[in-house]
Amino acid sequence: MYQRGFLTSVKIQLIMLHCIFILSSIFSVSVFAANSIDGIRVWPAPENTRIVFDVKNQADYKYFTLSNPERLVIDFTKTKNTVSLQRLADGDPRVKRFRSSESADKTRLVLELSQSYQLTVFPLAPAGQYGNRLVIDLYDKERSQKVTPPPQNNVGDIIIGVVAGHGGEDPGSIGNKGTYEKHVTLAIAKKLQTLINNEKGMKAVMIRTGDYYVNLNRRTSLAREKNVDFLVSIHADAFHTPEPSGASVWVVKKSRAESELAKWLVNREEKSELLGGGGGVIKNTADSNLALTLADMSKEHSLGVSFGVANNVISELRKITKMHKKTPQNGNFAVLKSSDIPSILVETGFISNHAEEKNLTWSTHQQRLADAIHQGIKRHFMDHPLTGSYFASVGYKKHKVRSGESLSVLAERYNISMSELKALNNLKTDSLRIGQTLKIPRTG
Repeated sequence: MYQRGFLTSVKIQLIMLHCIFILSSIFSVSVFAANSIDGIRVWPAPENTRIVFDVKNQADYKYFTLSNPERLVIDFTKTKNTVSLQRLADGDPRVKRFRSSESADKTRLVLELSQSYQLTVFPLAPAGQYGNRLVIDLYDKERSQKVTPPPQNNVGDIIIGVVAGHGGEDPGSIGNKGTYEKHVTLAIAKKLQTLINNEKGMKAVMIRTGDYYVNLNRRTSLAREKNVDFLVSIHADAFHTPEPSGASVWVVKKSRAESELAKWLVNREEKSELLGGGGGVIKNTADSNLALTLADMSKEHSLGVSFGVANNVISELRKITKMHKKTPQNGNFAVLKSSDIPSILVETGFISNHAEEKNLTWSTHQQRLADAIHQGIKRHFMDHPLTGSYFASVGYKKHKVRSGESLSVLAERYNISMSELKALNNLKTDSLRIGQTLKIPRTG
């Protein structure tokens, strides 16, 4: 009887201890897992690598660096990592390896680095499609900080800066089928780059060459370092309803934005930076920030060049796609602040429109858009070549048709075939009218 009671008592104590252990385990896990790392994204760029940690709640963290070998250590308090680290560093030139360890109250992440880098670490609050994040930027210490003013007269090639809108953490607008604006803009920009580089007398400089984000101010520096003569930014429009469609071309004007559509652009720059920047339109939301990355042109000459190119690009675009606006649009935006580089922004279509979203992902249509932009830019600089450029020696001069002049007479006078003269001036017939202005090739 005593033995049985003793055993019963022992069993009860064991059960109670087991329950206490389970409860304490549940409590400790719940405390430890008060936060979690739910995603890690690595964005390599030519001058830096951005690492973004998606955390369930606001991150409680500390970090420090170690040398020989170079490491960055981040301690997340009461946070559990749910992300596989095995392949995160693949393809990145700065981070060789991610590894982690866990203790009772924290998760430690160690980034093994290729060398020492300029480091920036900052949290970001929820914005757009993103929740809480911790962002780490590793910048090459030897990256150029020098800003070289462009020469007054560019000799040789006319240098065209090509900006593919968005990139990396900033997807831009997202179509109903899940198309990211950043992918569309880069595809068109690369096609435009090829066309420009194949054009004697022109050279393309890509501001973004891959899927990474270029800081807005850095775009200015890169353009100036490359002595860019003209900057064209490629984007895709969006609206909170799918009805609007068509392309448009924007220039900067130092006055209030004049169209209703332009008013949607006001917070674009700020939100893009907040997302590091991903302030794009996300499908199924009412947010319709349009893309606009333009230079703040402070000189009348710069604005004049921008309008000239814009009109020529519109003339070419309307041959291959519907135009949402048939004249250059303007707004007071200063992404490339205090820059006197003439610039346009081309909205290639509405990614929020179902038909245009499909077109914008079609390589043939992308090529047509790139060709139209290229031809528009080329036409302006052939008509108004920069002093000392190749175009200035082999470009066009103007001839106003006078009484008694015919196509054959002018062709013979300027030593050019009639077919070439017709093609150059988009003439459908041999007829000319008095006062008509013709382009005549310069021969040197």
